[in-house]
Amino acid sequence: MLPEWQDSLKDDKPETWHFINGVRGAGHDDMAAFLCWLGVRLMECHRILRPTGSLYLHIDHTAHAYAKVLMDTIFGRKNFRNEIVWDYTKVANSKAKKFLRGHDSILFYAKSKDATWNRLFDDELSPRKQQLIAVGYNTKNMGGQRYLYIYDQAKVDRRIAEGKINMDDFDIVRDVDTSVGNAFTDVFKIPHLNSQSREKVGYPTQKPLALYERIIKASSNEGDMVLDPFCGCATTPVAAERLGRQWIGMDTWERTHQVVLERLHAEQRIFGEDAIQLVSDPDMLERTDGDDTAAEYLPPIYRPNRQSSIPRDEMMRILVNKWGLRCWGCGFEPPTIDFLELDHNTPASSGGSNELNNRTPLCGPCNRRKSDTKTLRGLRLDNKREGRWYGDDKIDKKVPIPYAFDWAKAELERRARQAEFVVSA
Repeated sequence: MLPEWQDSLKDDKPETWHFINGVRGAGHDDMAAFLCWLGVRLMECHRILRPTGSLYLHIDHTAHAYAKVLMDTIFGRKNFRNEIVWDYTKVANSKAKKFLRGHDSILFYAKSKDATWNRLFDDELSPRKQQLIAVGYNTKNMGGQRYLYIYDQAKVDRRIAEGKINMDDFDIVRDVDTSVGNAFTDVFKIPHLNSQSREKVGYPTQKPLALYERIIKASSNEGDMVLDPFCGCATTPVAAERLGRQWIGMDTWERTHQVVLERLHAEQRIFGEDAIQLVSDPDMLERTDGDDTAAEYLPPIYRPNRQSSIPRDEMMRILVNKWGLRCWGCGFEPPTIDFLELDHNTPASSGGSNELNNRTPLCGPCNRRKSDTKTLRGLRLDNKREGRWYGDDKIDKKVPIPYAFDWAKAELERRARQAEFVVSA
């Protein structure tokens, strides 16, 4: 039986599935498997985000270009906000025949046009701004108009009294806030954590708190919920707690829970002993995928020059050997393989191909119900809703469905009559 995530990709985000298949068609099966793994998680993140929410994806440089297109298919290109460059400027020696890496990329997408946005400013004044404060003002000509920017009103008043500034010469006059530096750009100059850093907890990909605090400040307000489904060594929970946000952290690293406790214990020195309630024995969730990888479930792709050499009977044999003797539409287990018929996961009328990874074994009734109008997932949802489902994936409990058994019984009787007729003839 095809896993639910694969049906979900095909039905809910067909453009995402087409992109992944395009990557596979280019011969990058390993990257396609990774995009399947990442894609279903990004789809869930997109689903639970409020209209005011945003998502930041810190992605490795080897998959950055693929992840950008993947997120375009899920969030929509119009909701792309920035590619943030985290400039950590490591000093290192290398004999590699390429430039040394000095940055990581973070893709920033909003859920909608209503996404929360707080403009942030550097605490330190730039040398240029310090120079203008010393002078007291600056003038510019833009669009046929003259601008006067005031950095120090007392100095401007003195220049007016000295006759060096005539206010009538300016079309627009603006006061400049000199208490903050310039607005942050999409280049974050934040040092990486070195081996001597007090934040270091021994996690291999740990990021500095300053990086996550800037992101959280920009896209949320106090009291908002922050979710990190890959929280690792708890940098996001600690940053969110510092900034007065609610938070949820998740990870499969076996030491994550302990590190979260340790780091939050350390934070209690800031927030007070009773500020954080710690749970020592969490109710851990169990995996439902059998510890299989995305690549394990990703059907093999057959290139065009090999596709025509695979007969339908051979396709059926490959699928049954891989997933078992079952109808993928209702879960019914027929007596023999010849009770199954080969159909498309995505209908040919909707652009579904004849490749093996788009074929599905169905019993006769399911094949007729599906016709050329439904996807496999649509058929299965209809069957479950109408009580035409044999078996429950979650509790492994089989519930007979009369129509499938009646059909199989009638088919056996028909074959017996046909055999009897052939013999008597």
